[in-house]
Amino acid sequence: MADILKTIEDSLPRGIVNSTIFEGANIVVYTTDTAFFKNGDPKIKEIVNTIKKRIELRADKKLLLSQEETEQKIRQIIPREAEITKIIFDPQRSIVIIEAKKPGLAIGKGGSLLREAKINTLWTPQVQRSAAIKSKITDKVREVLYMDNSYRKKFLNNIGEKIYKKWNPEKMEEWVRITALGGARQVGRSCFLLQTPISKILIDCGIDVSSTGKDKYPYLEAPELDLSIIDAVILSHAHLDHSGLIPYLYKMGYNGPVYMTAPTRDISALMALDFIGVAYKQAAAPLFKSSDVRNMVKHSITLNYQEVTDITPDIRITLYNAGHTLGSSMIHFNIGNGLHNYVYSGDIKFGKSRSLESAASYFPRLETLQLEATYGGKDNNYPPRKESEEVLINFVNGVISGGGKVLLPELGTGHAQEKMLILEDAMRTGKIPRVPIYIDGMIWDINAIHTAYPDFLSNTLRANIFADKNPFTSKAFSQVGSPQERKNVIEGGPCIIIATSGMLVGGASVEYLKEFASSPTNGLCLSCYQPPGGLGRQLKEGVKEIKFDVNGKSEMVQVRLKFISIDGFSGHSSRNELMAFVNNINPKPRKIIINHGEQSKCLDLASSIYKSQRIETTVPKNLETIRLR
Repeated sequence: MADILKTIEDSLPRGIVNSTIFEGANIVVYTTDTAFFKNGDPKIKEIVNTIKKRIELRADKKLLLSQEETEQKIRQIIPREAEITKIIFDPQRSIVIIEAKKPGLAIGKGGSLLREAKINTLWTPQVQRSAAIKSKITDKVREVLYMDNSYRKKFLNNIGEKIYKKWNPEKMEEWVRITALGGARQVGRSCFLLQTPISKILIDCGIDVSSTGKDKYPYLEAPELDLSIIDAVILSHAHLDHSGLIPYLYKMGYNGPVYMTAPTRDISALMALDFIGVAYKQAAAPLFKSSDVRNMVKHSITLNYQEVTDITPDIRITLYNAGHTLGSSMIHFNIGNGLHNYVYSGDIKFGKSRSLESAASYFPRLETLQLEATYGGKDNNYPPRKESEEVLINFVNGVISGGGKVLLPELGTGHAQEKMLILEDAMRTGKIPRVPIYIDGMIWDINAIHTAYPDFLSNTLRANIFADKNPFTSKAFSQVGSPQERKNVIEGGPCIIIATSGMLVGGASVEYLKEFASSPTNGLCLSCYQPPGGLGRQLKEGVKEIKFDVNGKSEMVQVRLKFISIDGFSGHSSRNELMAFVNNINPKPRKIIINHGEQSKCLDLASSIYKSQRIETTVPKNLETIRLR
């Protein structure tokens, strides 16, 4: 593979290639021959079939039509009905990005309109969906990706050079091992180090949001972890217990790639910026700055589900739908060209929800599975989803009919959108009265990201969005965007409030709870995981008095509001769903590593899997290393 670029150039007609470079694991040929650019795809496909690697043909920037003329031609070619919202140029890579509200109309039947734009402008057009709700974070992310084009081009080429450097498996010892740096026998600060003789990969790097001590962060000082030789970071999904410390890695000098889906990139950037904002509100120095978040985005490489890519000379990954939250992924590692196949589940939901399809359970090959156990205990089973929805609707009706307000503390991504879909449907069908539904916290921005990536949503929800029946844009919802608006909600009439954080560890939900707790007419519904010792867990255990810290002073508030906890809405699999996932997974793994659960739940799930499936199970502790091969 060391001479792969020369092999490609030698296979092409002489004098037509200006440069052949890497773009991550892919290869790009820049041609100075207009005729070959327009008609050379068959030759490129012939080479692809020989070397089995992705190659893209682009025009050298000397051939490109001016940006002004290109935009004019694109708007002439693409029908107005496609609703182009923005055209972004990446001249260093000869790419033009067309943002449109209706990408299908911009692409044309069989890609005909894009081909026409390509031939007429010599730019390589790419289409992105515009968010149905204006998304500042998505706009900012895309701006970061394209504003420093020369750096991005060089960065991607450097990755390719590392991936394709000469590798001879016959001359090295073959072994694979995984080290738990966080998230073992606990929920929070997930972080694992995957190592082979030539590769070091960090999988997730999160924060335990419920902890205030030294256990808040992964063991980044462990001797196994040296950021200067980490080849790549892979992020399973955007929740802070998996993503929260990745910007800090860049602050500490890491400058390699981070792989994830596009929605995970956008949401994790938003969550990181919110994390900084919360620190400032608490008069604490943030762990990292917005420039570090920007650096994370600049070094991101996004993948679609089931898109295979090399990330090092001996590791290839494929992301699969995890069903947990928008863009959440299970990560399949093909190590050493078939030496070992390992799946890291991240957080999974093996069951369909309103917003997402069920987690995938088929993989080409599989020897080791690493599985979450958040609700892995023998008593962690939920009622059916339909029954849980009825309980929620009855609770809402009871509180609203009594003149009260319903508070739903939710995770900003996943949980909140699921509740919005349930309530919008219930209100539209007359199951609950038409009262205001207020959205407070980062939820609105995450709603916008959902509308920008409908291909990652459930089939039903995606079809509704494509048919201009987008529930996230319903008039039932109102955004709360300022302290004065929040005060108006608190002093106003009956309503429903969906607010972050779902774990009641800060944010708008805690402010609302402080105001609502003492009134028996109000209601609180918890449906997220509540960590031990946290405010939510205390309420579930029946506490009747809560201590709030206000302006540096402690204030005790009596708990008199109506309270209910519903487990059936979790984005995590229940005990039965976890067992069903293991029963259905194909092929069967030889070993299962259990993590991401309280110790008793991890041990119980591991024992049950072994007894029922006779598969070797192990429950590592933090800092423990397991040899996979």
